[in-house]
Amino acid sequence: MRSMLVLSTVLLFCSTAFAQQLGWTNIKGYGFDTDGQLVQFQQLIIDTDSGKVLARGDAIQADYPDAHWQDGGGKAILPGLIDGHGHILGLGQNLMQVELRGTQSELEAVERVAEFAARHPEQQWIQGRGWNQVLWENNEFPSTALLDEAVSDRPVWLSRIDGHAGWANSKALELAGITKDTLDPPGGRILRDEQGNPTGVLLNNARQYISNILPESNEAEVIQALEAAFAELLSLGITSVHDAGIDSALARLYQRLRDENAIPLRIYAMLSARNPDLQDWLDQGIIEDEQDRLLIRAVKLYGDGALGSRGAALLADYKDQPEHRGLLVTEPDRLTAQMQATIEAGFQANVHAIGDRANRMVLDRFEQLATQEQLAQGRHRMEHAQIVSPQDIPRFKTLHVLPSMQAVHATSDMNMAGDRLGAARLRGAYAWRTFVDQGSPIVGGSDFPVELANPFHGLHASVTRQDQQNQPVGGWLPEQRLTLTEALRSFTRDAAYGAFQEERLGSLAPGMWADFIVLKQDPFAMEPEQLWQLEVLQTWLAGNKVFHRE
Repeated sequence: MRSMLVLSTVLLFCSTAFAQQLGWTNIKGYGFDTDGQLVQFQQLIIDTDSGKVLARGDAIQADYPDAHWQDGGGKAILPGLIDGHGHILGLGQNLMQVELRGTQSELEAVERVAEFAARHPEQQWIQGRGWNQVLWENNEFPSTALLDEAVSDRPVWLSRIDGHAGWANSKALELAGITKDTLDPPGGRILRDEQGNPTGVLLNNARQYISNILPESNEAEVIQALEAAFAELLSLGITSVHDAGIDSALARLYQRLRDENAIPLRIYAMLSARNPDLQDWLDQGIIEDEQDRLLIRAVKLYGDGALGSRGAALLADYKDQPEHRGLLVTEPDRLTAQMQATIEAGFQANVHAIGDRANRMVLDRFEQLATQEQLAQGRHRMEHAQIVSPQDIPRFKTLHVLPSMQAVHATSDMNMAGDRLGAARLRGAYAWRTFVDQGSPIVGGSDFPVELANPFHGLHASVTRQDQQNQPVGGWLPEQRLTLTEALRSFTRDAAYGAFQEERLGSLAPGMWADFIVLKQDPFAMEPEQLWQLEVLQTWLAGNKVFHRE
């Protein structure tokens, strides 16, 4: 599949190479200026040799008489979208596993697993992702019972939608050596029944009991998964991804694929702090690329778990589980050492923090470990920043810490966030408006495959604070809504800023890479409730058409 992707790219490039200057008239173009203000234009011209934008405006055609001009048919053109927090390999693997997103009950999830297992007798393990017990009729975690009835001859391992919990059948528990006597690991928990027996659900670091025995994918399988993800992302108008937490093997593979011109989009990679050889990467220094296909200058660090599985670290007890305040998945002193090493190496520290306790803990460490100059230059990030104490939100601005937030998490979590937190703590929950108003750029994203990779779902959630059935009426915590311009900026210019790339990506301005998408509808001319239905007709990267919808 890789050779097919490369070949199609080359052929598409050659089809326009005869005209080094390619222009469009009669378009509804949208981009940004250097101040982040929305710019509209009716004409756009690019240089297909350099892959850069030459000019945009309403009357530029006469300035380029030798260019190949075409009528854009009134279609909308936006800068290529940037997903500021995704997992590319995870997306590709997810496309090849049981899809459990949207199931309404444990039984429905088990039926999907049984059907998948029957169609794939060759697979040693049956794996899947996407279940969410909060959306099920009984609102309870599943167990091994029904899963064992469906598949007993092979191990089954199913990740919760947030990736912070997993559901195993008895065969998988047996292979992992998990029994009544197995201890909970630090930062993890094995759910148990009244007799103390494992129920099959493992939270946070306890998932490692299973992940440590999963069969490793060979390189051919990894490349196949990457190619599936690349194709999916380009079809959605995503031209750049901040890959949040890659291991050393994937980092080396990315470098090789880049050298072979086999990465058809842009990757801003964060090295996982769990890599045992992290210090070697830090010592090696920032890895850059003149073509901006691969940039490695960030480290993904891990603070707490997720809200849905009650793993987010809170300052006070969970409202629906007294005497429980979540989990820190990295021991605090170790997190401090990792952050210090990252900052001292000149890398960006991007720390996963969902609960208010985790966010405060990480902010405290940024304040202790770095000077104001280092913080301003570092553009360090808080990945998710979902539940923040209102008194801590201004510290993001003071410490130059960027909130990297995924709008779809709010609409996915709104049906349980109040139960977990209570009304008072919702004042700092998914607080996009508060961050933007204080001048903190939001790095927008989806956290795929936790959520679907479709960026228009994020635009819709940002603007409406509603799900795709446009519920609740008026939006959930509507005072935190963004305008469409602000939401689009979070997926373009501000996301590029979060990767030190705002002078090259995200604005579709002259001199920048000609990364853009052609849409079937104009987002600025449609009802906000319909934004999630936007459809990409073409995706262009560096002046080369890399996706075309028939």
